[in-house]
Amino acid sequence: MRTEQLLAIVRGSDPDASFRTVMTLVESGIPLVEVSLSGLVEVSLSGADALDVLRRARAALGPDAWLGAGTVLTAEDARRASDAGADLIVTPGLGAGVDEALRLGLPVLGGVLTPTDVIAAEAVGVTALKIFPASAVGGPAYLKALRGPFPRTPFVPVGGVDAAAAETYLAHGAVAVGVGSPLTGDAADGGDLAALRTRAARFLEVTGAVRR
Repeated sequence: MRTEQLLAIVRGSDPDASFRTVMTLVESGIPLVEVSLSGLVEVSLSGADALDVLRRARAALGPDAWLGAGTVLTAEDARRASDAGADLIVTPGLGAGVDEALRLGLPVLGGVLTPTDVIAAEAVGVTALKIFPASAVGGPAYLKALRGPFPRTPFVPVGGVDAAAAETYLAHGAVAVGVGSPLTGDAADGGDLAALRTRAARFLEVTGAVRR
């Protein structure tokens, strides 16, 4: 997981459109896609719908594709995501979902915000640390400040990351960025897949330009 610099986050209201979005992202060359098990808005997929999207994508893409399950909160979430074919667990914070995913042997992108969170996440052995919500706590400047005491910690900013911010985060030492609506737009709600491909190409250009 640490070799990839772009995590696409799919959160939508339409299971079929969400599946098409996952497939289009992978076909466009984005190697790591997360399907959120729930969202902040009432029209987002239910957990059951999201797991079905994961199952369909895994069946279509085979065992080598990197598929993540996002917004994993509980141990049951982690188990169900694993059963559906997720090979990466993404959480908004630390807790039972992280613990169970690690017990299952899955890599975990665990949500953190403060230095105390970072210390706790590293203590339990998460694979990488998701700074969330990155845009609400100072953006790239906050990442730069965190890297002072934690220079070797693998940080992945998520939340409000557009193409320009992605480039800056990576230049400031993020190992990757997680990108939702600035990349996926309305594709997971039935929107234009051609526009999605255009945005995917732009984000791939940005992340490829700063590879170290």
